[in-house]
Amino acid sequence: MNEMYARERLAEVCRMLYDRNLTVSAGGNMSVRISDEEILITPSGTNKGLLNPDDMVKLSLDGEVLSRGKPSIEHRFHLALYRMNPETNAVVHCHPLYCTALAVSGKDIRCNITPEGVLLLGSVPTVPYFTPGSEKLVEAVAKEGRSMAMIMAKHGALTQGRTLIEAYNRMEELEFQARLQILAGDVGDLPAEEIEKLSEMRR
Repeated sequence: MNEMYARERLAEVCRMLYDRNLTVSAGGNMSVRISDEEILITPSGTNKGLLNPDDMVKLSLDGEVLSRGKPSIEHRFHLALYRMNPETNAVVHCHPLYCTALAVSGKDIRCNITPEGVLLLGSVPTVPYFTPGSEKLVEAVAKEGRSMAMIMAKHGALTQGRTLIEAYNRMEELEFQARLQILAGDVGDLPAEEIEKLSEMRR
C-alpha cells in the first residue's frame, strides 16, 4: 500500500473511531500494514480524533522505528498479529464503553445473538488482564491471534482485518453486540444450525 495513502486512511479511521465514541482521548492504538515488512501505527499518548497523516509512526515488523515519533506502547501485540497472520493488514484496539463495561465486569461477549455478530465476528475470546505494553499481554493476545475480534479483560477490545475498514467495521459491530447484550439481558443465542450455516458463509 502506498505510504501516504495509508497515512491518510489511518488518520481518517482514527477520526471515525473517535467521532463514534469507540475510543476517547489518547486511548487505544491503530495500525495498518504498508508492505511485507513495514506498518504504520498511531503515536503514543495522542488524542485519536486529532491525528494528522504525518503523525503516524513507521515500524518494521521487527519493531525498529523507521520514522520520527514514538509508537504506541502496545505496538508489540500489533506486530505479533501481523507476523502470525499474513492476511491481516490492519489492527484496531480501543476502549468502547459497552465492550469495556463487559471487560471490567468479567463477562464474556456473546456474538451469536444476531446474524451480523456471527458473520462479522465469530467467536470472540476474552484475553486475561496484563499490564498494557507488557510482554505477557503480547503473549496473551498472540494466543488468541487467529480470532477476528477479542475482548481484553479490564482493558478494552481489539479487532483485525484484511483492510482498515474491515477492522473498523468489526470494532463497530463488536461494540453494537456488547451494547445489545447489556440492554437485552439474558436472551438466547440463534439456533445452533443457524450459527453453523452463518459460519460457513464467512469462510
